[in-house]
Amino acid sequence: MKFVFLGPPGVGKGTYASRLAPKLGIAHISTGDIFREEAAEGTELGNRISAIMKRGDLVPDGIVIEAIRERVKKDDCRRGFILDGFPRTIQQAKALDRMFRIDMVLNIHMPHDILIEKISARRVCRECGDIYNVADIQRDGIDMPPMLPKVQGKCDKCGGELYQRPDDKPEVIKERLDNYNELTKPLIEYYRKKGLLHEFQARTGPEKVIPQLLELLGKYKR
Repeated sequence: MKFVFLGPPGVGKGTYASRLAPKLGIAHISTGDIFREEAAEGTELGNRISAIMKRGDLVPDGIVIEAIRERVKKDDCRRGFILDGFPRTIQQAKALDRMFRIDMVLNIHMPHDILIEKISARRVCRECGDIYNVADIQRDGIDMPPMLPKVQGKCDKCGGELYQRPDDKPEVIKERLDNYNELTKPLIEYYRKKGLLHEFQARTGPEKVIPQLLELLGKYKR
């Protein structure tokens, strides 16, 4: 089983993928996690990525593709994986096609006003990157209760401090969403033409969404 999760920042790709992957017995591969791990280990690739990100630049396609190619060689990918944050460009998608046959691409949607409220309320662990959310959104058919830690301000997994990322503040979110929509339109059309795209509207919290997605992805079990 090999899946790609697409969707704007804050839509829940990482949350859904991290919960679905263990249930399906496959790996959750996040480009953000790869970059952090490589940087922490001080590998040659990690040092190159760290230097680029410190300059505030986007990591070039070639380096991202190299990082993914190395990651999928690990044992936990033998039964499959969910790609979260990759591909982001047509060049990356074509490189992925040369590596594997993807079973399905899930494009996750959410209304922009809900996304802005949800992203603004996101809190991330400084140590392990686990994600929480303090928003309780109940309107217009949306039922998204908060995802709170057991201890306020502390990560359930490692006890790390929870914080709001600078790019999760309302004043920068709209620009991020506009950039995402512009960059991914060609990618969405690319997968639609290949017959791989499945649209999914997220209107509830993970507790209700996960069973729905588990049923959907389970149809591709091999």
